[in-house]
Amino acid sequence: MFEFLAELQENNSKEWMDANRSYYHSVRDSHIKWLDQMSEQLAKIDTHYTPTSGKKAINRINNNLMFHPTKPIYKDHFGAGLDQFSKQGDFYIHLGVNESFIAGGYYKPKPDLLLKIREAIDYNGEELKKILDKPSFQKLFGGLIETGDELSQAPKGFDPNHQHIDLLKYKTFAVETHLTKKQILAADFNDRVIEIYLEMLPFRKYLNKAVTF
Repeated sequence: MFEFLAELQENNSKEWMDANRSYYHSVRDSHIKWLDQMSEQLAKIDTHYTPTSGKKAINRINNNLMFHPTKPIYKDHFGAGLDQFSKQGDFYIHLGVNESFIAGGYYKPKPDLLLKIREAIDYNGEELKKILDKPSFQKLFGGLIETGDELSQAPKGFDPNHQHIDLLKYKTFAVETHLTKKQILAADFNDRVIEIYLEMLPFRKYLNKAVTF
């Protein structure tokens, strides 16, 4: 996979991809098989896991040039979302030549979902705070992803003096942990993915419960 992605970035064109289509499909099929196996393992350790096939999980390798016309035609990574209870709230695995990480939660959710998450924090923010402050969670993720668009004031309809006003100001409720190429190629990588999944699980459960009510 890494070798293919490196070659693709050196030859990021439709002509190269067309000439190496079988190479691409071989790598993609191999990754889908791994995702299938990973999904089966996660389903065994989480009774509420949403079975997600590798074909459904994996994202297109083409960049969306309609919204990002300056980007290259093809991405520098393979991205996939397992446990797709919600497409926005899935367990996302990003493996690439320039950056690799595992993330989960709601990245810039739609207004209706964002409101539901904030309402959950308003009602029971202590539970989320406890999850975020857990030492092992902090060590792995460090806290919520900061996107730079956090509010400077309380969101409309919420008390400026709310005890969890710091959380209510967020517009993204997601976490991530970065991976090195050495970690990905290690024999125990599957175990590491499971460890990350389990550490993130209470956080994702809190959010998924919030958006379903």
